[in-house]
Parts: sequence; C-alpha cells; structure tokens
Amino acid sequence: MTLKKRLNKKTKKSLQNQHTDLLKMLHDQGKIIYDALNENKFPSFSIPSKSTRNIIYDPELRQYILGNTASLRSSKNTSQVRSFTQLVWLAFFANRLTQEKKSSTLRDVYYSSQAFAVDFENQAESDNIIVDLEAVLSKPRETFHVFPEERSSIFGDLDIEYTVPGYEGKKMNLSNHPDGYAIGPSLTTSEFVDSSADIVIAVEKGGLFTRFIEEQVDKKFKAIIVDTGGQAARSTRTLLKRLHDELSLPVIILTDGDVYGEHIAMVIKSGSANAAHLRELTVPDAKWVGVWATDIEKFKLPTIPMTDSDIKRCRDLKKDPRYQKGIWKKELDVFLKLKRKAELEAFSKYGLTNITDKYLPHKIEISKTL
Repeated sequence: MTLKKRLNKKTKKSLQNQHTDLLKMLHDQGKIIYDALNENKFPSFSIPSKSTRNIIYDPELRQYILGNTASLRSSKNTSQVRSFTQLVWLAFFANRLTQEKKSSTLRDVYYSSQAFAVDFENQAESDNIIVDLEAVLSKPRETFHVFPEERSSIFGDLDIEYTVPGYEGKKMNLSNHPDGYAIGPSLTTSEFVDSSADIVIAVEKGGLFTRFIEEQVDKKFKAIIVDTGGQAARSTRTLLKRLHDELSLPVIILTDGDVYGEHIAMVIKSGSANAAHLRELTVPDAKWVGVWATDIEKFKLPTIPMTDSDIKRCRDLKKDPRYQKGIWKKELDVFLKLKRKAELEAFSKYGLTNITDKYLPHKIEISKTL
C-alpha cells in the first residue's frame, strides 16, 4: 500500500481522554447525590428539557440542539421517585460498563435491570431513561458502552487497532473479508491506524454494498464503503464522523430516490430532533449525491408511484428549516411534482455494473461542487 495516511498519537490520546472524562462525569453525578444525602437533603438530577419548545436549529452547528430549559428530577417528588431511582441505577450500570470496558445493548440493559431488581415496565421505559442519562451527561450512549444491534457494515483499506479487553493491540485491515465487517462495539471503539482511502461512500442498502465490494469500488475510487442499513444507527454515524474528522475524508451518501432516502442523508449530515441533546453524531460536510428526484428524469429510471404517506412526509419535511434551500428543497419539490420514486437498483436496467461504472464516478465528481 502506498500513500497511506499516518495517524499521529492524538487519536489514541483523544479516545483515552473521552474514557476518562466520561468516568469523571459519572463520578461527579454520584458525588452530587452522596453530598445531598450527607446534608440530609433529597438528591436530584438536573435534566435538559427535550420538549419541542426547547429544541432549536443552530445554523452555525448545522444541527438541532437543546435550549437552556432544564427540569429537576427529585427524589423528594413521589411521582418522580421511580424514574429518579431508575436513572441512578443506570448511571451505576454505565459506570460499571465503562470501567470494565464491557459492552451492552438497549435490550441487554433492560434485561440486566431485572438482575438488580430494578423495575422497568418494558424496554421503552428503559430506553427513555438511557436518553435521560445521555441528556444529563451530554454524551451519546455509545460512550458509556450501550450500542445498537449490529446491522451496518464497512469495507475498505483501513487498518484498525482493537481496544476491547482481550483484543488490545490486535490489528485488522477492513478489506480482508469479502463480506466486510459488522460495525459493532469493538470496531466502533477501535483506533484508526493507517488508510490509503481518499473518500468514504455511505450507501443505504446492503445489496449495493456487496455489489460495490464485488466491483472493487474501494480500489477504483480509493474508498471506504459503509452500508448504513437504512437509517444509519448512531454507532454508524459516529464511525462516519470519525472517518471524516480523524482521517480528513470527504463523505458522500447514496440512498434510494425517495423522500426517506433524502432524510437518511440529512440525518447523517445534521442529526435528528430526537438527538438534539447530543453533538457528536453529525457530519455537517457530508454530501448527499443521489438518487435525486431530478435523476429519475435525467437517467430515465424505472419508478413506482409515491404513496399518500410519501407525499405527506415530503410536505412535513418542507416545514423543516434544513430543507429550505439548495438541493434539499429542490429535490423535495421535484418529488412532489413527479409523485414517483426510484430504487438504487433501478440502474440495473442499464446493466448490473452501470451504477459503479457510470453513475458513481459521475456523482463523485458532482460532490466536489456541492
């Protein structure tokens, strides 16, 4: 391999600092509770409000953020005792996961609570408490080792070094397996060592991800390919952000030619209102390069009619401040005009490799002008 990017030790130091900072935040929250008890006071948490009135779009950060409103969850309030104690337990569990470098999932947290006789009515209640802890710490759950189920993959010339217990120091090149590698906890927390890539291509569908590997898109375009598995899980978005920030790689996004594909790209670029309490999940410079509504006519793609639900979604997004200009507005308008949508696979009409031979290189060039 030539022209590899040699990463400095700042990456390793940054990951170590994140780990240390997270433990300190959890310790500080615990100290607040202990101090209150020692002073014969009822302990409480201050939690930033996630109500729609406190969610605002920040044009400078290019994402939704929370305003300054916060609420107090107090053990003094009988209606809040249940959620207060659930949050205390979750902070304890998160501290244990982080200290011992163990991983969990949303579902695993729910079931683990039963082992501690902590009562959650269902997983939805458990998930909401996890979001509360994220808001208290202003950190995504992945930093305290709670990950989604694996459903995304990555492939390309990127050497990583594992940091999880039992695999510390072991290195892997992500082009070694023809199916790619699942984006799980061990990969998400690994350190980037070397890469010869010039670009990251995020594609919505696993079928196209496999096709891209078969057609050696990684070599032809010096690309790292990421299968987002539909709406990208937060660990996938975190990895995309790391590839962009730590390797200085441009990120382009390919989705189906419909309103949901457009929004998948927007969430990678600027997050979602549901995650307004977090600021480490977005790639504001990412480029959505297709399939655009205008591509449907330009490339004469096979289409299917938009449903009433598709049209309603278009109209809802037109009220979102992020869709008020540029291609985001233009493509929504064309979708509403055409009332048709197309899949990424529509390019197979012109041959199975048409999308990698012609459409992709065309879009990579266009991405440089967006």
